[in-house]
Amino acid sequence: MACIEKHSEKMFGFRVRIYIKITQNDHKILNWCKGITKMGGIRNVRNKEHEWLVRTQEDIKILLGWLIPYLRIKKKQAKLAKIILNTKIKSAKGLLEIAELADTLSKLNVRSQGRRKNFAIMIKESISPND
Repeated sequence: MACIEKHSEKMFGFRVRIYIKITQNDHKILNWCKGITKMGGIRNVRNKEHEWLVRTQEDIKILLGWLIPYLRIKKKQAKLAKIILNTKIKSAKGLLEIAELADTLSKLNVRSQGRRKNFAIMIKESISPND
């Protein structure tokens, strides 16, 4: 998933982050993933549901590189995430383009229906028309 957060230290007041989250009922599978990759953390979300969350952007670049050749259902999402991760934001227009990609990525995630944000509108509202 992609997230664009307000961040006062960034040039345009926002930072772009990619997260990889895998949810399973069997925490042993997630423990294996974490052990093999040495990335992320595992937490209990609900009763029997656990998630492995990788938030470090460099780890995510590596993980996507490993996974993309083997993905079928999530391949389009992974490729979009990789584009977002590898794009350097040099202008307000560039930030808006990344926000639109983040929105596209969010729309592909069927489990995030209640958490979807329209990042492009959020960015447009905060950018001066002179930028």
